[in-house]
Parts: sequence; structure tokens; C-alpha cells
Amino acid sequence: MKLRRQSYLIFLMMTTFVVGQSNVGTTSASFLDMGIGARSLSMGGAFTAVADDATALYWNPAGITAVTKPTTHFYYAPWFAGIDFTHGAAVVPMGRMGAIGISITSVSMEEMKVRTVSVPEGTGELFEVNNLALSTTYAKKLTDRFSFGVNLKFIQEKIWHMNANTIAADIGCLFVTKNRGIRIGMSISNFGSKMKMEGFDTERDFDIDENIYGNNDRIDAHLDTQGWPLPLIFRAGISKDIINDKIHKLTLAGDAIHPNNNYEYLNLGLEYTFKGMASIRAGQSNVFLEEYEDKDLNGNGKIDADEKGAFHDALSNQFTIGVGLNYKIPRGPRIQLDYVLRDFGVLQSVGGYSLNISF
Repeated sequence: MKLRRQSYLIFLMMTTFVVGQSNVGTTSASFLDMGIGARSLSMGGAFTAVADDATALYWNPAGITAVTKPTTHFYYAPWFAGIDFTHGAAVVPMGRMGAIGISITSVSMEEMKVRTVSVPEGTGELFEVNNLALSTTYAKKLTDRFSFGVNLKFIQEKIWHMNANTIAADIGCLFVTKNRGIRIGMSISNFGSKMKMEGFDTERDFDIDENIYGNNDRIDAHLDTQGWPLPLIFRAGISKDIINDKIHKLTLAGDAIHPNNNYEYLNLGLEYTFKGMASIRAGQSNVFLEEYEDKDLNGNGKIDADEKGAFHDALSNQFTIGVGLNYKIPRGPRIQLDYVLRDFGVLQSVGGYSLNISF
């Protein structure tokens, strides 16, 4: 009966991969797409079925059941155009009761000048942009081979006097086969309501009837902004430890991704660990997505050079590589340092740093 329920849940999650679409640039809170963790990102983001550390809070919340000791995780990446991306997380295992976790993701940048058409050099005012996601997670092993996790999070986007808020959920499951130890993971991320900007900048004085003389022509009103959906992401992954002994460990992983704001694609990655202390990782993200550079996106009957170039430069060649060091302090915590370098083609390469501490 338990196996039947597990199979039914996996089937429901797999059905979300049936239909493909492209709605690039039609979702809010795009920072939720950026990914976290130097280890997971250096494997090309193919981490749904690996998910065995604190970064599972992002990739597959069911994976935190593999964390056996209280663990904290910190990740920092200097993004494009002076943007800072930071993430912090903590996981506490509770034995048979499961595991709980919390995390915070922040995207920020330095203050910028307020510029207008009439004052292009700046009005003397400054504005800032901040994005934030706060989450809490619970996961539990339903059997010795099947885990399930739920993540609830508060999401906020803020620019100058305007902000947008919403609540979303992530759901994940993880299954380990009995014979060959193959791990199968699935997750749904950012399932929630639409976000729309609200605040001081939409305030207007309104005259309800301009034909009536002497009425109040300064009634307080607000412009109604449009709501935009969150970047809903469906992931299905598989991983396998090809080699796993006291000296060598080699893990291969692959994820199939179905977002609501782009076409489907694959993430592939591998990790080699020597004596549990030093790791080398590599991956390729957005595999097969670059084939859409030959699609007519504008629907005008021809493929524009801009269309082809935009897809190729922004989406293809996202090769990732990384390294990691893992050391157990005598009578102290275990510390893991990881680094990732991601290639974004003509834009630039982006590095990222992670620190994991297990107590």
C-alpha cells in the first residue's frame, strides 16, 4: 500500500512535464530562478536527485532528510551589474520526526540615482532595489527509501517606493531504489499567487466627473498594476554513485526541467570526491535549450538575427565547474568550502562561494 501511494505521487508530479511552452520574461521574482549553492551549481544544477545537504531546501525539500547533524549553509555570488546574491540556510534533523529547515535569499544592489527625462543626470534622490525570500521547511522519511518535503516561503520584491509580496510553496519527493541505489527526485517550486507592485508611486489625484464644477477634483486614487505569476519550476532528476568506496566516489546526475517561463531543458553534472576531503565537479546546464535559437519567436515567418543571437548568447554554453574541500576539525564541527564558476557566454563568468558547517 505504501509503495502504491508513493508511485501515485510520483505519477502526479511527472504529469506536469507533458506540455511545453515559452513565456520568456512573463514572470515576477526572477531571482528565484538563479539557483543556490556552489556545489549544486557546479554540477550544472542537476541536484534534484542528489539533494543531500542544506541546499536541498532550494532544489528538493525532501532531501534534508539525508542531513544527519545540525547544519548551516552560506552562499554568496557577485552577479552581473553590481548585483549581490546571498543565501543562508540551517537544517536541524529530528530523528524519526523528520527534519526542519529555514532559509533566507537576498538580492540587492547599491543605491542608484533617480533620473528623469528632464533631469537625466539625477534629481538628487537615490533609490534601491531589494528582493527577499524567507522560507521554512519540513521533511520526513515515509519509508526507509521514500522521503517527502514541503517548503513555505514569503517572497518580496521592492524598488524605491513600490513593493510586491506573496506566499508560495515548494513540494518535493525523493526515492532510492533497492537494488542499484539509484536516486529519483522530483520537485515543484514557487507554487503561489501572482505578484503585483503596490505603493506610493501609483498614487494619483482623480476628478470623478470633470463636467461638474465645484466638486472635489483631488480624490485620492491608485493605479491598478498588473499581477504576474511566479516562476513555477517542475524538476525531475536521477542520480547514481558509479563509484563509492573509502577512497573514491563518483556521482553522475541529470535533471529534466519544465519552467512556466521557458522551454524544457536538461541539466547534467558529475562530482568526484577523493577520500571524502577534496571534490572536483563539472556540469552543463540548459542542454537542448539552445536548439530553440532556430525558432521564429516573433511569428513573422522568418528567424531574425537578434532572435538567434539572443538565444545562443544567453542560454547556451552554460558550462559550470567547481571544487570543494571538506575537513573535520578534531572535536569540532565539519567545515566544507566550495567554489563554482559559471560561464554565461558573451555576458561574463559568474563565481560563487559556499560555506557549510555541520555541528
